[in-house]
Amino acid sequence: MARNCPVPFSSYSKLSLLVFINLILYPFTEGQTSGFSTHLIHRDSPKSPLYNPSDSNFERLHDAFHRSFARAQYFNKRISHSRSKLLSHFSSDSIQSNITSVTGDYLIKVSIGTPAVDVLAIADTGSDLTWTQCRPCIQCFKQDAPLFDPSKSTTYEQVLSCHAPLCRLDPGITVCYPGNICGYGVAYGDKSFSDGDLATDTFTFESSSGGNISIANVAFGCGHQNGGTLEETSSGIVGLSRGALSIIRQLNASIAGKFSYCLVPRNSNFSSKIHFGTNAVVSGPGVVSTTLYKKAGDTYYYLDLVGFSVGNTTIPYHFTKLDNSSPDDEGNVVLDSGTTLTFVPRQMYQPFESEIIDLTKGTRVPDPTGADLRVCYNKDNNLQIPKIVAVFLDADLILPPNNTFAEVSDGVVCLTIVPSDDTPILGNQLQINFLIGYDLVNGTVSFLPTDCTKNH
Repeated sequence: MARNCPVPFSSYSKLSLLVFINLILYPFTEGQTSGFSTHLIHRDSPKSPLYNPSDSNFERLHDAFHRSFARAQYFNKRISHSRSKLLSHFSSDSIQSNITSVTGDYLIKVSIGTPAVDVLAIADTGSDLTWTQCRPCIQCFKQDAPLFDPSKSTTYEQVLSCHAPLCRLDPGITVCYPGNICGYGVAYGDKSFSDGDLATDTFTFESSSGGNISIANVAFGCGHQNGGTLEETSSGIVGLSRGALSIIRQLNASIAGKFSYCLVPRNSNFSSKIHFGTNAVVSGPGVVSTTLYKKAGDTYYYLDLVGFSVGNTTIPYHFTKLDNSSPDDEGNVVLDSGTTLTFVPRQMYQPFESEIIDLTKGTRVPDPTGADLRVCYNKDNNLQIPKIVAVFLDADLILPPNNTFAEVSDGVVCLTIVPSDDTPILGNQLQINFLIGYDLVNGTVSFLPTDCTKNH
């Protein structure tokens, strides 16, 4: 490919763009249902192709902690494609995509094309575009499954014009190749990247209740140049953020802006599940709901964390950036499925940690993981952990001990909430055994404590 020449997009009317966005939100083509569920596979579960039986549960957990720190390090940053290899394709100002670590914790199986080709990808609420490696491959990371070959799919359609409305939905991702061909480029904080053609094809999901759900004309990236730290068993990313090109936004008309998931404990023999549409509604006794915030130019899922209560003491949210600037008052923490640990502002963490230590009955020990976890105890019959509640706007979330402490080595448990000088993140350890529903239409997130190993 020759060097990319970005085309300045002329302004379309808001009405035309809204009409087009509604046109690309295609209905389901099999079963004509507005709700379905499929499996989420934790990368460390026995059901995952990444599972290594020679690794102990503790080793897998330690790796997850280190991935969390890497992901958090980049979560609030922006990136331009400045790597020399990408500069041969993109101008320096053509891409401004959100950075997260691409090595998320959950995998999702999807089939692309007609006939369908199975793809195992990272399911990520912190990523926008769905993409997979494609033939012909200029540069690809090694993957176990065959590369998707668009020439063999009868339903594959490349977005041929940079002036096509689909190519204008997310200027932070889409680019224009010479010859007025629409492409895309994404880069991640762990130096993984993908660029190639923007296209549409049929996506088929395996329903957890049996059968398949096919969705026509889903926009995705067909990656011809990819690299970084992705594992051989994965083939790309399924973007679950609120970005214009994410799967969630593309299915909006069919799923009414609703999806939910229920994460099982990481050592469970059951799969977690993700639900869309009518299957994603979270209701019933015990449900608490809070406001879902959207920030300009950002596609993450933000909640308003008021503070934590430990025992009878409430520690209010407090965050001052290192540059002494004040972050937004509303929507101060990201709800993320791809990060294991929970990160809270250091100014808030200090009194939180002190209260935990004061009220916990047990024997403190050093962190055996090397991940710099600050609060660890011997796990024995004498250990008593105080009640911890995450206090959100209009919602108090009572956190069971297994959501805030994890057994990191034989007989040692550590607090999985850690201090940060960067973007606060509510990680997936804290979310286990909650049915968590996102409603993008009404702007809410709902939590229902439950046993996620049961069928929902």
